[in-house]
Amino acid sequence: MSLKMPVPDEAVLARRNDIVAALRKIVPGEGTIDDAERLRAYESDGLTAYRQPPMVVVLPETTEQVSAVLAWCYANRVKAVPRGSGTSLSGGALPLADGVLLGLSKFKRVLHIDYDDCIAVVQPGVTNLAITHAVEGRGFYYAPDPSSQIACSIGGNVAENSGGVHCLKYGLTTNNVLGCEIVMMDGEILRLGGSQLDPAGLDLLGIVVGSEGLLGVVTEVTVRIRPKPEMARALLIGFSSVESAGKCVADVIAAGIIPAGMEMMDRLAIHAAEAFVHVGYPLDVEALLIVELDGVAAECDFLVGEVQRIAQANGAVSLRISADDAERNAIWAGRKAAFPAVGRLAPDYYCMDGTIPRRRLPEVLERMKMLSQHYGLGVANVFHAGDGNLHPLILYDANRPGELDRAEAFGSDILRFCVEVGGVLTGEHGVGVEKRDLMPVMFSEVDLQQQQRVKCAFDPELLLNPGKVFPKLHRCAELGRVHVHQGKVPFPDLPRF
Repeated sequence: MSLKMPVPDEAVLARRNDIVAALRKIVPGEGTIDDAERLRAYESDGLTAYRQPPMVVVLPETTEQVSAVLAWCYANRVKAVPRGSGTSLSGGALPLADGVLLGLSKFKRVLHIDYDDCIAVVQPGVTNLAITHAVEGRGFYYAPDPSSQIACSIGGNVAENSGGVHCLKYGLTTNNVLGCEIVMMDGEILRLGGSQLDPAGLDLLGIVVGSEGLLGVVTEVTVRIRPKPEMARALLIGFSSVESAGKCVADVIAAGIIPAGMEMMDRLAIHAAEAFVHVGYPLDVEALLIVELDGVAAECDFLVGEVQRIAQANGAVSLRISADDAERNAIWAGRKAAFPAVGRLAPDYYCMDGTIPRRRLPEVLERMKMLSQHYGLGVANVFHAGDGNLHPLILYDANRPGELDRAEAFGSDILRFCVEVGGVLTGEHGVGVEKRDLMPVMFSEVDLQQQQRVKCAFDPELLLNPGKVFPKLHRCAELGRVHVHQGKVPFPDLPRF
């Protein structure tokens, strides 16, 4: 399988030994890796279909070292690719043959916790779940919870604007990050946002969250922590058709109920998850809906009754309500383990990520069935039903000639249809290299150029994580200036008081 990436700069490769020696002066000892065998550990991220050993790996331990590495790379025109835990499913941390891979795995300290202001300041290598572990003793938690939360790092969550099963009520990473420290490609250190709810000035933090490592390297994150709800209960609801499950989702939201989480699984995913974790999922249903409700006890009990009523009105064939936290966690265990569980169904699977309007769910799933027959590949569906974020898992065997190419074509057709019905190419995995060449399906050339101008403002030499997100990366000089209004600024003189 081939992937078009920037052609390696032979002049840079020719001075590899000098580059390694210079970087070793900044990050000495085992912090700089250049032997081929150890470099193989960094040749891909979670999108393992694409592999490229980096020229050299640097593992700094301080912001000052990150700044010095990037400043040296900038001065010597050497590309750099930031990497967190390497769990990205879009190839966002795929290395370059002529670039420095800047790993943040040693940035793993919780720096400060303020329970009165409900914030925690952490380094980017801290795992998502570790934030909750750090504060749960005082009854707090960190809300965004991707399925990979045990391994994915908060820095990577910031880069991809990750979500999780509880993002329906509590928001994505961008809704739970208050501030960041980032290092620009030229080594300059910036602080964006802070501990306050709404800092003054332009919302540069909103640009950085979800920027996929194209604008700067995150070295510190201030996140919002929340008091644990008084009560949380989960409903496990089975339906005889995906359509009735989808209608139930729409009716719950239409009733003004915003669950903490609302997830759906189809028959293939249900059977895989139950065989993997044995939590008592019903096996005689076509779709399974998990709805979690939280809040004070009286509110939670009332909403459980409302959702139960709506589910029964939509023809639910089974319904189970968690009696305690242990049972609630068991219900979620199957959903959280769905990805590895599906891995038992085929030698390989391709995890997609697209988002659609909730009301279009039945027709999108029907189209997937048609595409599955067309490409001769199975697909299991696990998705965040509440916000329309789909995660089709396309089953294939990479050892069979042509199957990986068919899986990619299948995935591309799913994403094209997501856009066609009014959705978007990604919900939380990012664009990276996986969806890069599909960007023109959703954006015009003018749109893409405007987005690239933002990158140019942060990285004018295009040295930071090139080859990702944009199908064609223009030199900044080619893009020119943005002319919003010709002539004088059309604002009248303001009166003084």
